[in-house]
Amino acid sequence: MKKIFNKEFIIGICVITAIVILIFGIDYLKGINLFSPANFYYASYDNVAGLEISSPVTVDGYKVGQVREIQFDYENPGKIKVLLALNKNLRIPVDSKATMGSTLMSGNFISIKLGKSAEKIPVGGDIESYATPDLMASLSDDVMPAVNQILPRVDSLLYNLNRLAGDPALIASIERLDGITGNVLTATNGLNSTINRDLPIVMTNVKSISHGLDTVTANLGILSSQLKSLPLNNTVENVNALTENLTKFTNQLNDKNSTLGLLMNDPELYDKLNRVAADVDSLIVDIKKNPKRYISIKLL
Repeated sequence: MKKIFNKEFIIGICVITAIVILIFGIDYLKGINLFSPANFYYASYDNVAGLEISSPVTVDGYKVGQVREIQFDYENPGKIKVLLALNKNLRIPVDSKATMGSTLMSGNFISIKLGKSAEKIPVGGDIESYATPDLMASLSDDVMPAVNQILPRVDSLLYNLNRLAGDPALIASIERLDGITGNVLTATNGLNSTINRDLPIVMTNVKSISHGLDTVTANLGILSSQLKSLPLNNTVENVNALTENLTKFTNQLNDKNSTLGLLMNDPELYDKLNRVAADVDSLIVDIKKNPKRYISIKLL
């Protein structure tokens, strides 16, 4: 009997231990730390859809606790009572509010906005609660009217695209474009072949031209050196002197008091010189015709 009692006792202890471990394990997986000291408060909501046990409770975005229980409030039908396990050092002013909100990624949460009252809510008391509009519902209310307006346009656009895709003219244009693309590709290949064939010749000619330019540059350098060695100063002085003489000659021609000026500008003197020249010419002609009149030859 003693052995049987001992075995049953051991089996019972093992079962109880397993159950305790299972309970703690489940709570641990839910994020509930049964060994962490906490103060409990209550919050009530009309709808807790999306809120779960172990959902976070935050103050100004910092996690200060979690939801421990969610149960129907039979004393106040239509209300859902939520048990909050908060940090033991946190004291809740009586004018604080517990707001239930939601996010797209992490589900619902409860955010406590601490009041400024010096009076605190006793542990186990109720925190004034209200829920913000559901995020998805808000998005639906805001977005759906715009979506409903856009849908007819999208449907019309899809219809036009389908009709355009089946248009024979568009298909023919695409085929022509494909042919043009092929021709361009052929021309490009031909151009590449021509370039590859003629490029070495062109480069050779360029090198020859470059060599010729080097020679011309060298000759220009020699010519420049020769020009620098010429007595350009003397040449310039001679040109200046010639210019000065031409200027003096021109001034004399324009000066009526000079001989050249009189010849150029005095009509009377010009006429006299013409008459003298004419008389001399007549005299010479007469001498040629009648030399005996002017030259006497006596014979002894």
